[in-house]
Amino acid sequence: MKKLFFISGIAVICFAFTSIQGIGDVAAALKSGNANSVAKYFDSKVELTMGGKSASYTKAQATAALQSFFNKNSVKGFSIKHQGDNAGSEYCIGTLSTSTGDFRTTFYLNKKTGDQNLQEIRFE
Repeated sequence: MKKLFFISGIAVICFAFTSIQGIGDVAAALKSGNANSVAKYFDSKVELTMGGKSASYTKAQATAALQSFFNKNSVKGFSIKHQGDNAGSEYCIGTLSTSTGDFRTTFYLNKKTGDQNLQEIRFE
C-alpha cells in the first residue's frame, strides 16, 4: 500500500512539472518563428504590440497577427536578456533577431489553472 501511494505521489509531481509552461518554452517557440507554436501558450485574450501599435486580440486573432509579423520579419533567433517573476507571474526581456533587424521583445506570463499563459508580447 505504501508503495502505491509513493508511486502515485511521484506521478502527480511529474505531471505537475511537465504541465507547467514557462519562459523557456515560449522563448523556444519564438525562436522557431512559428506563430502556431507560440499560440499554444496564449491566454484567451492577448495584448500584442508590433510596429508601435498595441491591441488586445482573441487567441485566433493574435495567432494571425503574429503569423503576419513573422512573414514580414523572418525569424533568425531569440535570446533571453533578462527574466523574472512576481507572485506567480513571469516576464522575459529578450532580442528577436529577424531578416529585417532585431526587435526588443518583452512577454508576460500569468499563472492560470496550473499553467503559465502568455498574456502580452511586445516587439519594439
